[in-house]
Amino acid sequence: MSGVIDLEQLARTLEATGCYRVLRKLEGRRHLAPPDGSPTRLGIFLDLETTGLDSAKDEIIELAMVPFTYGLDGRIFEVHEPFQGLRQPSFPIPAEITALTGINDAMVAGRSIDPSEVYAFSAPAALIVAHNAGFDRKFAERFCDVFTTKPWACSWSQVPWAEEGFEGGKLRYLAIEYGFYFDGHRAADDCTAALEILARPLPKSGVIALARLLETARRPTCRIWAENSPFDSKDILKARGYRWNGEANGRPRSWYLDVDEDRLEDELAYLRREIYQYEAPITVVRFDAYDRFSDRC
Repeated sequence: MSGVIDLEQLARTLEATGCYRVLRKLEGRRHLAPPDGSPTRLGIFLDLETTGLDSAKDEIIELAMVPFTYGLDGRIFEVHEPFQGLRQPSFPIPAEITALTGINDAMVAGRSIDPSEVYAFSAPAALIVAHNAGFDRKFAERFCDVFTTKPWACSWSQVPWAEEGFEGGKLRYLAIEYGFYFDGHRAADDCTAALEILARPLPKSGVIALARLLETARRPTCRIWAENSPFDSKDILKARGYRWNGEANGRPRSWYLDVDEDRLEDELAYLRREIYQYEAPITVVRFDAYDRFSDRC
């Protein structure tokens, strides 16, 4: 046998049998859609690796930002050069974090990330996207205040993956479902993989994933505080999606639920009818992408 083997043709042949599924290694693309003169914005996909889950005491050990040009309709046109840096924390990296991320104390020794460089890099962005914005935003805002001034979106919670037939929203799983794999758990690799996923159409609706994300992120959110609800209603509220705030954080010590604005009146009516059983006053706080996922909420 001579000549160069056409690996892609071989992969297609295997897939055509119906007995094989071949995953392609992700090769980061810079140009994802041809520009057509439509208005564009600059976004940044951000990912962090940290020493733990508590943003009040844990620290960033790696930060990556991948800028991308996108249209208002959700098309991603171009992916730009990333910003990536390692940072030595004030205490040793826990062993379980090294096992998860591959980042050890030797790798970060003497390394730092300059907040002023982060500020300059991210200042032009119209949007920050993260795959778990509820986690990343809190750390990012404590590190550099530029992130307090930007709207944020979450590619994990603000795309209806389940409605589109996916069994979860983890990045590696989504990549496999879209037919590729990547070197995960390093921040820049995760950003590149996430942008590749967001640039593709969702399998059932055919809508570009970023378009659906933008649609959700642009809608205001209403947080309903079910203060002084009867104790015996706790299991009902929990089953309905309410969460308990038991922390001394200046917010009500009660069950709460986030809903889109168009669901607000129905949810308030439900609480008064089924939980309080009278016309109870209910606290509602409205917020949008500028505050969503932050400690301010």
